[in-house]
Amino acid sequence: MALLIVAASLYYTDRLAAQLAIEEKKKVEEVADALKILSDPSNTKDLETAVAINTMAQNKTIPLIIADEKGRIKDKINIDSSRALGRSNYAELQLQKYRSQHAPIKVDYGTGIDYVYYGESFLLTQLRYFPYVQLAIIVLFLVVVLLALNAAHRSLQNQVWVGLSKETAHQMGTPLSSMEGWLELLRDDHNNIDAIAEMQNDLDRLKLVADRFGKVGSAPNLEEENLITRLHNMVAYMQKRSPQKVRIALHTREDDVRVNISGPLFDWVMENLIRNALDALAGQGNIDITVTNTPQQVWVDVQDTGKGIPAHQVKKVFTPGFTTKKRGWGLGLSLARRIITIYHHGSIFVKNSEVGKGTTFRIILRR
Repeated sequence: MALLIVAASLYYTDRLAAQLAIEEKKKVEEVADALKILSDPSNTKDLETAVAINTMAQNKTIPLIIADEKGRIKDKINIDSSRALGRSNYAELQLQKYRSQHAPIKVDYGTGIDYVYYGESFLLTQLRYFPYVQLAIIVLFLVVVLLALNAAHRSLQNQVWVGLSKETAHQMGTPLSSMEGWLELLRDDHNNIDAIAEMQNDLDRLKLVADRFGKVGSAPNLEEENLITRLHNMVAYMQKRSPQKVRIALHTREDDVRVNISGPLFDWVMENLIRNALDALAGQGNIDITVTNTPQQVWVDVQDTGKGIPAHQVKKVFTPGFTTKKRGWGLGLSLARRIITIYHHGSIFVKNSEVGKGTTFRIILRR
């Protein structure tokens, strides 16, 4: 529809410009007739002379150059003298320009011939450029509309995520409380000590997950923590729940790296990355987490030896809804980026990926 409006505008403006060009040509022809009358020494008709003088005086917009048969300029009308300052050949340049625009009007005096070359008035020039100005305005308007729609779409996505997360946390609250009560009853039987300990760990984990969902949508409090300790705990937790042929290792040169993070939310990001790596490994391989400490930043690289990501999909992995799995909503990496970029003021991206060799994600936490 926008293209149709632009096309109609261009066509209508072109028609107007063509009509105005015809009118200007008629005026130039009238000026040529007036020149002929005024140059005729035998003319004794005062009325015709007055009309000719009036015709010449009325032309205040159309630039004219009168030249003889050899192309020598005899007179100039409505030529901008300010532009000619310091340019001796300005009139000749304009003459060449007018020759390319319109055929000259011939003035036959009987004793000689002159030619009237003319250009376009300022109004006609503006009218010719108007469609392009209008097109630029329409394009700018469409860009603004698209940006507004994109912002509205993102806002709607954020509202959906926040609503879904908080509702999930709310729904998990009741069964978690019930499970805690049943676990207390099981503690009365001392034969279940080992099983109860593992069940308690998983119950605590479920509470942590519920707490994470409850914090989505609200600005978390960032606290200074030892990143290495938290990553060690995450590696230990995920290793127990990984296939036997998968090895998860943490590599760091320092045992104490202090950063301001929201522990539960950062754990969520790491768990997402490790679970994605486990899916890519398909039961066997290595996951290496490397921490690089610099004065301004801390880098956390999560590298796997899995199937890798095709180059054309790398830019889409953080897009909400995009997933290569048969099951899943494609929100994990999108939420991970939101947690790192918005809440921790850092960045997360695919450092490199090669099909058949693996993928490396990098998290940058700024001090």
